[in-house]
Amino acid sequence: MSENKIPYKIYLDESEIPKQWYNVRADMKNKPAPLLNPGTLRPMTAKELAPVFCEELVAQELNDTDPYIDIPEEILNFYKMYRPSPLIRAYFLEKALDTPAKIYYKFEGNNTSGSHKLNSAIAQAYYAKKQGLKGVTTETGAGQWGTALSMACSYFDLDCKVFMVKVSYEQKPFRREVMRTYGASVTPSPSETTEIGKKILAEHPGTTGSLGCAISEAVEVAVGTEGYRYVLGSVLNQVLLHQSVIGLEAKAALDKYGVKPDIIIGCAGGGSNLGGLIAPFMGEKLRGEADYRIIAVEPASCPSFTRGKFAYDFCDTGMVCPLAKMYTLGSGFIPSANHAGGLRYHGMSSTLSQLYHDGLMEAVSVEQTSVFKAAEQFARVEGILPAPESSHAIRVAIDEALKCKETGEEKTIVFGLTGTGYFDMVAYEKFHDGLMTDQIPTDEELAKGFAGLPDVPEN
Repeated sequence: MSENKIPYKIYLDESEIPKQWYNVRADMKNKPAPLLNPGTLRPMTAKELAPVFCEELVAQELNDTDPYIDIPEEILNFYKMYRPSPLIRAYFLEKALDTPAKIYYKFEGNNTSGSHKLNSAIAQAYYAKKQGLKGVTTETGAGQWGTALSMACSYFDLDCKVFMVKVSYEQKPFRREVMRTYGASVTPSPSETTEIGKKILAEHPGTTGSLGCAISEAVEVAVGTEGYRYVLGSVLNQVLLHQSVIGLEAKAALDKYGVKPDIIIGCAGGGSNLGGLIAPFMGEKLRGEADYRIIAVEPASCPSFTRGKFAYDFCDTGMVCPLAKMYTLGSGFIPSANHAGGLRYHGMSSTLSQLYHDGLMEAVSVEQTSVFKAAEQFARVEGILPAPESSHAIRVAIDEALKCKETGEEKTIVFGLTGTGYFDMVAYEKFHDGLMTDQIPTDEELAKGFAGLPDVPEN
């Protein structure tokens, strides 16, 4: 199809919203290693997970055989409020870079939560309501997941308790207030309201917190409060499953115009956005139907893929959650207070970790000052103020497009724009005022985190 036939925004019809989620694990030859009970070191059973997670979400978490899982009608009806989301051809960015590359981005910020997180939040809230629960607990880093979950819980009349990483709680007061507007209670983590929070504060006075800390507190409250369960916005298999709507829509939009991407890029913290974006493309790659270059982009301050170890580790700092085999910096690692709060997690999705370990995708780390340079350039030419997390993908998309300029190759690049950055203006302010720094952990600092990895015998 000729260049001028492809519109700036490729919209699918409402009827083209995926009716099923795609479970990439079904096509993986090497399945992700199972979650382990930290006491017995045996695979976690549905019965053991039931006190923490909703029953149907447990079934999804453990399902690595069914490639497609039906999306309930109530969730589909909610999706129709903001889906399908647009796939946008970045003509203005291409022109600014003077590159022969063709750049597309899947924009997930066109809903009140401002990000892709609502795709899984509404699903998890639905299953909690269906089970007859009173409410849910969770953690949030940048605040996008907490915002999305508060919206979903409001829709289903569920109570929502959010533990927000302390540095983000302080940096992003407006994100916090959106959660409260939708009825959620928001507590800075680590806090004095839980036993684990008190322990972490005693061991790390003045800590700015981490997602691992906040997870521990949220799980403690969930298991100790009748009628509540814990829900998570990233990392878990169930979340990647729900987020597959991103990739399924992106692929359908590209197929509509006969476009096949060469490079697919996503930011990576716990893995929800990246896993969702690449799902159908990775499926084709696993089945031998097509090949793509897939790049995960993470912050240099929290480099779990590029500098972490592939090992069993606790998913949380308080060491109360199951053990997951993943690329990790150690559950005790607390990253510097960078401004991409949603990427400040010590580990990575077990599914993505296995794919990376098997050489099916690449990973790069980037420093936050270069990320914000890319964010500013993108905002000026494409008209969208991107979230700091999303801007990691923008940085590498620009880098790859500039390589095409050098070589003259006309590659097609697709990246995920996970959300907007309108609640991240403190970060933009520090960048513009020259106060932003690049904090990269030393090998010695990483060694401290690795020293706390549990001793799990290899099978």
